[in-house]
Amino acid sequence: MANFSATQVKELRDRTGLGMMECKKALAAADGDVDLAIEELRKASGMKAAKKAGRTAAEGIVVVKVADDNSYAVAVEINSETDFAARDGNFTAFAETVLEKAFADKQADVEALMAGELTEVRDALVQKIGENIGVRRVMIVEGEMVAAYAHSTGTLAALVALNGGNAELAKDVAMHVTAVNPQVVSPEDMPADVVAKEKEIILAQPDMASKPAEIAEKMVVGRINKFLAENSLTEQAFVKNPDVKVGQLVKDAGASVASFIRIEVGEGIEVEHKDFAAEVAEQLKG
Repeated sequence: MANFSATQVKELRDRTGLGMMECKKALAAADGDVDLAIEELRKASGMKAAKKAGRTAAEGIVVVKVADDNSYAVAVEINSETDFAARDGNFTAFAETVLEKAFADKQADVEALMAGELTEVRDALVQKIGENIGVRRVMIVEGEMVAAYAHSTGTLAALVALNGGNAELAKDVAMHVTAVNPQVVSPEDMPADVVAKEKEIILAQPDMASKPAEIAEKMVVGRINKFLAENSLTEQAFVKNPDVKVGQLVKDAGASVASFIRIEVGEGIEVEHKDFAAEVAEQLKG
């Protein structure tokens, strides 16, 4: 019996774009671990980093608000069980109420924010909509010049703080962050363990085996630099004008990027996959 499911094969295919047999083989070798299968495939084929897992068990929305003086901005993620509920007027009104309180109190602690009245409002909404609703996280960014951008879908947003510059520039950078998804502000901000893992994967790729050590080292340095450039905000081509890097765009305005946060609804929430027969059998056992 295979030590992986059809769902895992589909996830690996969706994330890598590889054929079914190749995905099955990789999963068998990785004992059904999708992330390990991806890592080994990257070592074996030099494949670029795969798409992140679509771990979005939760639907919902992200709402944002920026202070009038652009000194801080708040983003709140609120989850529902279905997309239908997330579009309900009562749900969006609740999201705005939570946002206003988080903004007024500058409160990023969800438990403290929800204590008392807001929990009662949430409980009443759960009864009305018939779905579980949760305030998952509140993010606050402060700085000299802060702006926010929320995608029209309501499921993706970014907060950006600049040193210097103006609100329009900060909002442009926030829009870029939602679209391109940088991991860090600049290459030197990339965690050492992430760089070490990338180096390990590059060294294991087939075209490295036949190269003399000094050539291989140069190739590793080149590929690491490319990886850092692709994942660092300041080194990315600006989404509205690919001829200029974000770092240069900001520098030309006499500013620099202090920090950013990107929020996507449901990211990092594990989906529990069950087939219907197994679910019924489990319920019957209970």
